[in-house]
Amino acid sequence: MTGQGLHVLALAGGVGGAKLAAGLAHLLGERLTVLVNTADDFEHLGLRISPDLDTVMYTLAGIANPETGWGIAGESWTVMEQVGRLGGPTWFRLGDRDLATHAVRTERLARGDTLTAVTAGLCRTLGVRPTVLPMTDDRVRTVVHAGGDALPFQHYFVRLRCAIPVDGFSFDGAAHARFNRALDAIPGGRLVIVICPSNPYLSIDPILALPGLRAWIEKTAAKVVAVSPIVGGAAIKGPAAKIMRELGIAPSAAAVARHYRGLIDGFIIDEADAASQKEIAHHGLAVRVTQTVMRTHDDRVRLARDCLALADALAAAG
Repeated sequence: MTGQGLHVLALAGGVGGAKLAAGLAHLLGERLTVLVNTADDFEHLGLRISPDLDTVMYTLAGIANPETGWGIAGESWTVMEQVGRLGGPTWFRLGDRDLATHAVRTERLARGDTLTAVTAGLCRTLGVRPTVLPMTDDRVRTVVHAGGDALPFQHYFVRLRCAIPVDGFSFDGAAHARFNRALDAIPGGRLVIVICPSNPYLSIDPILALPGLRAWIEKTAAKVVAVSPIVGGAAIKGPAAKIMRELGIAPSAAAVARHYRGLIDGFIIDEADAASQKEIAHHGLAVRVTQTVMRTHDDRVRLARDCLALADALAAAG
């Protein structure tokens, strides 16, 4: 299952994606590549912020805040407190050590380094063994459509706390962006692709919107396994279930499986959704029922093993 020659490409964004990436990293080390959503990136206080990249990077480095899942453990907030005193924007909170990451990233990008190169350097410094890749080095931004308005993603997600109902999403710049060609450097041998339990609309769709990526995935002939972020009709973290309802979709594991139909071969659902196994299998997907809620390190590793086991079963079945 984790033998020599196996390499896993994980598509991820947010806390759920980072947790499963950590479980996969425990099993695979350098034989894991994580392709991370960057459509959440934005400029704030003159700095380039990459929230999903940093959540994955901090989690793999073992320094993520265990209570929030994002940011750095043991953080201090001196700079943000002073920003507030000076009348600056404080709606997007950045801890002191987190600010150092953004400052270094911004400076290196200004020197002409690519986001891929900057991320690789940060990961090396933090001792991250897997390869962490931004989905693209080009500028792509999620736009939230709500009530006739088009909102920058972080204003919807953080400033407004997802309070307004949405009509849909678009990904500005995606049509002309190039997916990260460092994917072509993944070592030869057997490849498995895992779509992490990230928000399908906000974290995974921006990645899949990049021209040519779906075709690249198909060309690899890799088995593709996805993990449902919906458990018992609710999202473990974040607004996925709320968004689904606003888009007229009843939130369920089966609905997520339909969303990925045509791309995935296997689907992992939680024990709470076992009753939907036959419905999902009816769409031609192999289904594995397990515990998908990751509260501990052991939970992350166990779910990672389940992903690889399902991929193994799919490969054996041809």
